[in-house]
Formats: sequence, C-alpha cells, structure tokens
Amino acid sequence: MNTQSTQILDALQDDKRTALVQEWIEEAKAGNASLPRSATADAGEVALAMAHALRNGASIDSFTDPKWSALQQVLSDLSRSGAAQGQSVGETSVFVLALKKPLLTALHRREGIENAQLASAFWSVTKLVDGMAQFTATTFQRAREEIITRQQEELLELSTPVVKLWEGVLAVPMIGTLDSNRTQIVMETLLQKIVDTGSELAIIDITGVPTVDTLVAQHLLKTVTAIRLMGADCIISGIRPQIAQTIVHLGIDLQGISTKASLADALSLALQRTGWRITRQAT
Repeated sequence: MNTQSTQILDALQDDKRTALVQEWIEEAKAGNASLPRSATADAGEVALAMAHALRNGASIDSFTDPKWSALQQVLSDLSRSGAAQGQSVGETSVFVLALKKPLLTALHRREGIENAQLASAFWSVTKLVDGMAQFTATTFQRAREEIITRQQEELLELSTPVVKLWEGVLAVPMIGTLDSNRTQIVMETLLQKIVDTGSELAIIDITGVPTVDTLVAQHLLKTVTAIRLMGADCIISGIRPQIAQTIVHLGIDLQGISTKASLADALSLALQRTGWRITRQAT
C-alpha cells in the first residue's frame, strides 16, 4: 500500500468514518443534491467499501482495478436506486462528488504530513472520487435506459390488447403507427391467445392506424400468414376510403383476405363464419 492510499484509509477508519459521512451529507445538501432518506446509510456503505478496497491494496490510480469491485457494486446499487426513484444523473453525481471535500479536509487535519505529500494525497483523492462519480454516472445512464426500454415494451403490450369479442372470435384494435417491433408483439400475443382460447377467427382492426404504406401492409400480411398457419382465419377491419385508395395505388395484394369498413361489419361476418345467427327479439 502506497503513502497516498494509507493517508486516505486513515481518514476512513472506524473512529473517523461517522464524522466523515456526516460532513459528506452536509456537503451534498449544500450542493443542492436531492437526497433520498437512505442517503446517510448509502454514504456509510460507500465509505466502508472504500476502506475495505484500500485495505486490500486497490489502486487509487485506476478505478477499473478489480479490487474496487465491492465499491463498484455499492455505487451501482446507488445509481439504479436513484434512477428508479426519478433522480437525475446530475444529482447522483453531485452526491458522490460531495465526498471529495470531507476527505480533503480530513487529510489537511492530519498531523505530520508534509506539503509535498499533502499535494500528492489531494491529487489522489481527486482522481479517486472523480472516477467514482464517472462510474456512477455511467451506471445511472445505463439503468435509466433499461427503465425506458422496459416501459416502452410495457406500453407496446398495453397498446395492442387482444380482446375476445365472441366465442371463437378474437379482435386486436391497432392504434398508432405499426413498426417491426410492435408487429412482432402483436403476432406473439395474438397467436398465443388463439392457442389458449381455441379461436377460429381473429379480427385485426386498423381504424386507429393513421396511414398504411407498403411496410405497414407487409406487417399485416405477415400477421395474417402466421394466423393461418395456426389453423385460424383473419378479417381486417377499418378499411377507410383513404386507406383503400392507398392500398390500390401501392399495388398491395390483399386477395384472399376478408376486409371490412368497420369492426361491427367484421364481427357480423365472423359470427356468420362461425355458425352464429343473431336475431332481434320482437317487441
């Protein structure tokens, strides 16, 4: 262990750690960091992990040293917790950087340290805490991207519900733009529902789809093909005049696929195909 590591470790000893953590929290508050209720406990875990790593010979010149792994895990948990609670990457970084001042103050108070050693120790603390902050920011950004991706997937699933309209008849109301990812989710969800319910017909309603181009039509055709491979049939409803003209203009071949102008018409056709007959009761 070099002199700088020893000097930093001395500031993190058990008898000094509580006071250092308190100074850290006060400095973070002064930096306008939005601190969670667990901030003091989090700071204590970070300080303890730092001391443990330095005691095991972690290099203060490189935060990628494997001996920092325990501290990296603590900072990673801190970042992910902050991302889940809606904190910003700046607030999380400010919290970690606030550790710099109490550590430097502790070094300055140390007796018997020469100016040259003090300057070297200050530089070591600066590099170490900056590395911790950079690691935290990177992990925070990654965690935020994972949250956004998961939310997008959940929204896609919610925006493509499979509804059982009648015995043996399913419907998928499509709203918004169709792309490859959404089509894949629709296909997987619909095919699984066909298996679960034993349905014979599926209605894909595109009333809420603003435009139909060649790519959208290809996605629809793939879905219809997959449905037929499962032994079921498909009806496409919501073919408005503008969409009909676009399909003709693009030369898209929908032969062999039943289409209807409205969901009501599609349901009526589906009931006929499945052998249902509905009559109005005489009054």
